Amino acid sequence: MSQSTRKLWAAKLDGRLKPSAAQVPVIKPRRFEGIVLGVDPSLRGTGLAVLDVRGGDWTLLYSRTLKHKASMEMSACLGEIHKGVAEAIERFKPVHCALEQTIYVQNSRTALVMGAARGAAISAMALAGLPVNEYPPRRVKQAVSGYGAASKEQVAGQIQAMLKLPEALPPDESDAAAVCICHALHGSDAQDA
Repeated sequence: MSQSTRKLWAAKLDGRLKPSAAQVPVIKPRRFEGIVLGVDPSLRGTGLAVLDVRGGDWTLLYSRTLKHKASMEMSACLGEIHKGVAEAIERFKPVHCALEQTIYVQNSRTALVMGAARGAAISAMALAGLPVNEYPPRRVKQAVSGYGAASKEQVAGQIQAMLKLPEALPPDESDAAAVCICHALHGSDAQDA
Protein backbone atom coordinates (compact mmCIF):
# COMPACT_ATOMS: atom_id res chain seq x y z
CA MET A 1 0.00 0.00 0.00
CA SER A 2 1.49 3.34 -0.99
CA GLN A 3 1.97 6.24 1.39
CA SER A 4 -0.75 8.30 -0.32
CA THR A 5 -3.27 5.42 -0.08
CA ARG A 6 -2.54 5.05 3.63
CA LYS A 7 -3.04 8.77 4.15
CA LEU A 8 -6.35 8.68 2.28
CA TRP A 9 -7.60 5.73 4.35
CA ALA A 10 -6.46 7.38 7.58
CA ALA A 11 -8.24 10.60 6.59
CA LYS A 12 -11.41 8.65 5.71
CA LEU A 13 -11.39 6.72 8.98
CA ASP A 14 -10.81 9.92 10.93
CA GLY A 15 -13.75 11.57 9.15
CA ARG A 16 -11.56 14.20 7.45
CA LEU A 17 -12.23 12.89 3.93
CA LYS A 18 -15.72 13.47 2.62
CA PRO A 19 -16.69 12.05 -0.77
CA SER A 20 -17.98 14.50 -3.31
CA ALA A 21 -21.52 14.14 -4.62
CA ALA A 22 -20.10 13.01 -7.97
CA GLN A 23 -18.32 10.08 -6.27
CA VAL A 24 -21.35 8.65 -4.46
CA PRO A 25 -23.95 6.99 -6.66
CA VAL A 26 -27.53 7.79 -5.74
CA ILE A 27 -29.63 4.64 -5.60
CA LYS A 28 -33.31 5.31 -5.20
CA PRO A 29 -35.31 2.26 -4.21
CA ARG A 30 -38.39 1.71 -6.28
CA ARG A 31 -41.43 1.77 -4.11
CA PHE A 32 -43.79 -1.20 -4.25
CA GLU A 33 -47.44 -0.22 -4.17
CA GLY A 34 -50.36 -2.46 -4.91
CA ILE A 35 -52.13 -5.68 -4.12
CA VAL A 36 -50.15 -8.92 -4.03
CA LEU A 37 -51.43 -12.49 -3.88
CA GLY A 38 -49.19 -14.93 -2.04
CA VAL A 39 -49.45 -18.69 -2.33
CA ASP A 40 -47.90 -21.45 -0.22
CA PRO A 41 -48.66 -24.44 -2.46
CA SER A 42 -49.38 -27.92 -1.12
CA LEU A 43 -51.71 -30.63 -2.37
CA ARG A 44 -53.60 -31.04 0.93
CA GLY A 45 -53.27 -27.53 2.39
CA THR A 46 -52.52 -24.63 0.06
CA GLY A 47 -52.28 -21.29 1.83
CA LEU A 48 -53.52 -18.11 0.16
CA ALA A 49 -53.08 -14.52 1.33
CA VAL A 50 -53.79 -11.15 -0.26
CA LEU A 51 -52.01 -8.05 1.00
CA ASP A 52 -52.59 -4.43 0.09
CA VAL A 53 -49.26 -2.59 0.18
CA ARG A 54 -49.72 1.18 0.24
CA GLY A 55 -47.51 3.93 1.63
CA GLY A 56 -45.38 1.52 3.61
CA ASP A 57 -48.41 -0.09 5.26
CA TRP A 58 -49.42 -3.73 4.81
CA THR A 59 -53.08 -4.65 5.15
CA LEU A 60 -54.24 -8.25 5.05
CA LEU A 61 -57.31 -8.33 2.80
CA TYR A 62 -57.82 -12.09 2.70
CA SER A 63 -56.39 -15.39 3.82
CA ARG A 64 -57.58 -18.93 3.32
CA THR A 65 -56.33 -22.50 3.46
CA LEU A 66 -57.51 -24.77 0.66
CA LYS A 67 -57.82 -28.05 2.58
CA HIS A 68 -58.29 -31.34 0.79
CA LYS A 69 -58.97 -34.70 2.41
CA ALA A 70 -56.57 -37.58 1.84
CA SER A 71 -59.41 -39.48 0.14
CA MET A 72 -59.73 -36.77 -2.54
CA GLU A 73 -58.18 -37.62 -5.91
CA MET A 74 -55.05 -35.69 -6.82
CA SER A 75 -56.63 -34.30 -9.99
CA ALA A 76 -59.60 -32.96 -8.01
CA CYS A 77 -57.23 -31.30 -5.50
CA LEU A 78 -55.29 -29.64 -8.33
CA GLY A 79 -58.53 -28.38 -9.85
CA GLU A 80 -59.57 -26.90 -6.49
CA ILE A 81 -56.18 -25.19 -6.08
CA HIS A 82 -56.48 -23.64 -9.55
CA LYS A 83 -60.05 -22.59 -8.81
CA GLY A 84 -59.16 -21.10 -5.39
CA VAL A 85 -56.29 -19.04 -6.80
CA ALA A 86 -58.43 -17.91 -9.77
CA GLU A 87 -61.22 -16.82 -7.40
CA ALA A 88 -58.79 -14.78 -5.28
CA ILE A 89 -57.43 -13.14 -8.42
CA GLU A 90 -60.92 -12.33 -9.68
CA ARG A 91 -62.07 -10.95 -6.32
CA PHE A 92 -59.03 -8.85 -5.33
CA LYS A 93 -57.43 -8.00 -8.71
CA PRO A 94 -53.79 -8.30 -7.58
CA VAL A 95 -51.12 -6.79 -9.77
CA HIS A 96 -48.45 -9.08 -8.33
CA CYS A 97 -48.46 -12.79 -7.54
CA ALA A 98 -45.81 -14.62 -5.57
CA LEU A 99 -45.26 -18.13 -4.32
CA GLU A 100 -42.69 -20.25 -2.59
CA GLN A 101 -40.32 -22.25 -4.74
CA THR A 102 -40.21 -25.99 -4.25
CA ILE A 103 -37.88 -27.01 -1.49
CA TYR A 104 -35.42 -29.85 -1.89
CA VAL A 105 -37.08 -33.17 -1.09
CA GLN A 106 -35.51 -36.62 -1.15
CA ASN A 107 -38.70 -38.43 -2.10
CA SER A 108 -39.43 -38.08 -5.83
CA ARG A 109 -43.17 -38.72 -5.31
CA THR A 110 -43.36 -35.79 -2.88
CA ALA A 111 -41.48 -33.59 -5.35
CA LEU A 112 -43.92 -34.49 -8.13
CA VAL A 113 -46.97 -33.81 -5.95
CA MET A 114 -45.57 -30.47 -4.75
CA GLY A 115 -44.69 -29.51 -8.32
CA ALA A 116 -48.20 -30.34 -9.46
CA ALA A 117 -49.72 -28.16 -6.69
CA ARG A 118 -47.44 -25.28 -7.69
CA GLY A 119 -48.39 -25.81 -11.33
CA ALA A 120 -52.09 -25.56 -10.53
CA ALA A 121 -51.53 -22.22 -8.77
CA ILE A 122 -49.18 -20.90 -11.46
CA SER A 123 -51.62 -21.82 -14.24
CA ALA A 124 -54.35 -19.68 -12.62
CA MET A 125 -51.90 -16.77 -12.37
CA ALA A 126 -50.71 -17.19 -15.94
CA LEU A 127 -54.24 -17.44 -17.37
CA ALA A 128 -55.07 -14.17 -15.60
CA GLY A 129 -52.08 -12.57 -17.36
CA LEU A 130 -50.21 -11.94 -14.10
CA PRO A 131 -46.47 -12.31 -13.68
CA VAL A 132 -45.36 -15.11 -11.38
CA ASN A 133 -42.66 -14.27 -8.84
CA GLU A 134 -41.03 -17.15 -6.97
CA TYR A 135 -38.95 -17.03 -3.79
CA PRO A 136 -36.97 -19.73 -1.99
CA PRO A 137 -38.38 -20.63 1.44
CA ARG A 138 -35.20 -19.43 3.20
CA ARG A 139 -35.51 -16.00 1.57
CA VAL A 140 -39.17 -15.75 2.60
CA LYS A 141 -38.33 -16.63 6.21
CA GLN A 142 -35.41 -14.23 6.24
CA ALA A 143 -37.55 -11.39 4.88
CA VAL A 144 -40.09 -11.84 7.66
CA SER A 145 -37.99 -12.93 10.65
CA GLY A 146 -34.43 -12.04 9.72
CA TYR A 147 -33.49 -15.73 9.99
CA GLY A 148 -33.63 -18.10 7.02
CA ALA A 149 -34.19 -21.19 9.16
CA ALA A 150 -37.02 -19.75 11.26
CA SER A 151 -39.70 -22.18 12.42
CA LYS A 152 -43.30 -22.00 11.23
CA GLU A 153 -44.24 -20.69 14.68
CA GLN A 154 -41.66 -17.90 14.47
CA VAL A 155 -42.90 -16.90 11.01
CA ALA A 156 -46.52 -16.94 12.22
CA GLY A 157 -45.61 -14.74 15.19
CA GLN A 158 -43.77 -12.26 13.00
CA ILE A 159 -46.66 -12.13 10.52
CA GLN A 160 -49.09 -11.50 13.37
CA ALA A 161 -46.92 -8.63 14.65
CA MET A 162 -46.15 -7.12 11.23
CA LEU A 163 -49.78 -7.13 10.12
CA LYS A 164 -51.08 -6.17 13.59
CA LEU A 165 -53.42 -9.15 13.71
CA PRO A 166 -55.31 -10.06 16.91
CA GLU A 167 -54.17 -13.70 16.59
CA ALA A 168 -51.76 -15.71 14.48
CA LEU A 169 -52.95 -17.00 11.13
CA PRO A 170 -53.03 -20.77 10.50
CA PRO A 171 -49.60 -22.01 9.32
CA ASP A 172 -50.33 -22.25 5.58
CA GLU A 173 -52.00 -18.82 5.50
CA SER A 174 -49.16 -17.33 7.53
CA ASP A 175 -46.63 -18.74 5.06
CA ALA A 176 -48.62 -17.27 2.15
CA ALA A 177 -48.66 -13.86 3.86
CA ALA A 178 -44.90 -14.19 4.39
CA VAL A 179 -44.49 -14.72 0.63
CA CYS A 180 -46.48 -11.50 0.05
CA ILE A 181 -44.23 -9.57 2.41
CA CYS A 182 -41.10 -11.06 0.86
CA HIS A 183 -42.30 -9.88 -2.54
CA ALA A 184 -43.22 -6.44 -1.20
CA LEU A 185 -39.70 -6.09 0.25
CA HIS A 186 -37.64 -7.72 -2.50
CA GLY A 187 -39.76 -7.92 -5.60
CA SER A 188 -40.52 -4.25 -6.17
CA ASP A 189 -38.37 -4.24 -9.30
CA ALA A 190 -40.37 -7.10 -10.82
CA GLN A 191 -43.42 -5.11 -11.83
CA ASP A 192 -44.75 -1.63 -11.33
CA ALA A 193 -48.22 -1.35 -9.89
